[in-house]
Amino acid sequence: MKPIINFAAQLGATITLNPDFTVKKGNRYFLLNSNLNKVLRKDFYYAGTYLGKVKNGKFFPSFALLTMLAKKEANKIVVDRKTAWLFICGRDIFQKGITAVQGSRQKGIHTLVLNEFGECLGFGRIIRTLNAEEKGNEVAVKNISDVGDFLRRET
Repeated sequence: MKPIINFAAQLGATITLNPDFTVKKGNRYFLLNSNLNKVLRKDFYYAGTYLGKVKNGKFFPSFALLTMLAKKEANKIVVDRKTAWLFICGRDIFQKGITAVQGSRQKGIHTLVLNEFGECLGFGRIIRTLNAEEKGNEVAVKNISDVGDFLRRET
């Protein structure tokens, strides 16, 4: 569970997962409920809620985990409708598309990206300190992972 906790900390969030219901299978992590945990076999492929995987020493979160973190206190930005669409198409975020910031605004910090309805679209890394008064056409948040990635990989 350490990779999950460390990833959450990069987003300025804390997450508490019951170790009795968190299962590591190879390099993948799953969150189970009590009923599923009782009937789980050793040779399972997928069970419960997929939380993410470790690959080459780096943790790659699932969108279920990102959604869980978005409900907590964490570094978050809210973007307008046009910016949300561009972000899920794989684009970076310009300062002018950010409508609200919660948590850290500092360069180098990871942040969750939410749309105007509070839905988590993914996460990125702040590459310019976010300033509420500045609405320029410079990239402010670099896209690391977004919900459109799955569709782009399928083509």
